[in-house]
Amino acid sequence: MSESQQSHSEQSHDGGCACDAVRYRVSGALRPVIACHCGQCRKSLTNYGAFTAVARDDLEIANEGGITWFESSPGVRRGFCRRCGSALFWDNSAAAHVSIAAGTLDLPSGVKLARHIYVADKADFYEIGDGLEQLPQGQDTGRLPRSGT
Repeated sequence: MSESQQSHSEQSHDGGCACDAVRYRVSGALRPVIACHCGQCRKSLTNYGAFTAVARDDLEIANEGGITWFESSPGVRRGFCRRCGSALFWDNSAAAHVSIAAGTLDLPSGVKLARHIYVADKADFYEIGDGLEQLPQGQDTGRLPRSGT
């Protein structure tokens, strides 16, 4: 792989739902993955959500009509595939970025888990033992953290 191809592949990521009815492309850097253990993620994803994020302008969604948006709280919506039900996006309208369900990225994704949030709300049938930072509540949603932050 040439240096220019390698540079492009490090900044471009594709992904989609389980049935491939919805595909997306990220053309910018992805934030490290954050595991969200809030009650809404627990109930909609059966355990917890693992999300990366990208600047809004760096996300291109093919077949946006294939997404059902659910307003989970004021100003926040979750995007699911209309056909297979895959959870794809978490979108806070006040944020400069869109969160992407990390498991929907094509492999290799190149992203790493960085921290856990809303651990005070996690389910009682498991323990978190990976040694990463655990925040009892959320984090600042107005910025797009980079690796190591």
